[in-house]
Amino acid sequence: MAGMSPDASTQNSTLAGHLLDQYAGRIARARRPYLLGLSGLQGSGKSTLAREMKTQAEQRGWPTEALSLDDFYYSRSEREALAQQVHPLLRTRGVPGTHEIELLMSVLAALPQASDKLPVSYPRFDKGRDTRMAPSRWPRVTRPPRLVILEGWALGIRPQTQAAEEKPVNALEREEDPDGTWRHWVNKQLRGYQPLWRKLDALIVLQAPNWEIVRRWRSEQEEALLARHAPLAMEAEAMTRFLAHFERLSRHALATLPAQADTMVEYDDNRHVIALHHS
Repeated sequence: MAGMSPDASTQNSTLAGHLLDQYAGRIARARRPYLLGLSGLQGSGKSTLAREMKTQAEQRGWPTEALSLDDFYYSRSEREALAQQVHPLLRTRGVPGTHEIELLMSVLAALPQASDKLPVSYPRFDKGRDTRMAPSRWPRVTRPPRLVILEGWALGIRPQTQAAEEKPVNALEREEDPDGTWRHWVNKQLRGYQPLWRKLDALIVLQAPNWEIVRRWRSEQEEALLARHAPLAMEAEAMTRFLAHFERLSRHALATLPAQADTMVEYDDNRHVIALHHS
């Protein structure tokens, strides 16, 4: 993760080991790839943790794949079509309805039979170009994994009630979605994600203190990219607008996911782990 300090990297290594210990028995007993969900909001470090868990799992002799929900975003041209047919806010990747869930489900279904003769490819999304990489650059899996880690910001979220959708949560919704068309459509799409959540053998939730802290973490990541002159890093104003697309469901996730988690990793404002809760 951009700007990660050495102590954060040590924390990640320790946390990854602890989580693998926690699920080792279940992974060993599973007759098919064990599907572990890792849910965390923007900037919570889920991608870094997933990579560390994959490294350590393979050191334990478990073939492992780490998939990211982000890699299954629709291409820019497909989102442009959604923007014209449904609502202009769907140009921006991120919310439910901008992922190709059917493709992710088919990848998960194929992985147990992965072999040299039946390789399983899955997409990679280039956030700099805001579209998918060419299929020739997609990873290929040629052996059945023992463990599959699926990480994503929206993992496990259930749809909001109709009443909760009525009131705009920020200026973006007030000004660009005054009649609620976009947020109603997104919430409806979220129903189509529930069969995927039900496939998870366990859900780990990385719990941030509140939405303001999530915003700060994500902005810090972007500032680190800007400092490195990374291509297409977002300036503060663009970042504020981008995050506004996620605010509604992020607040909903903060309030509802802890109750659904098999393991909750609780962080303080500076992303230090302060507690681990196992249900």
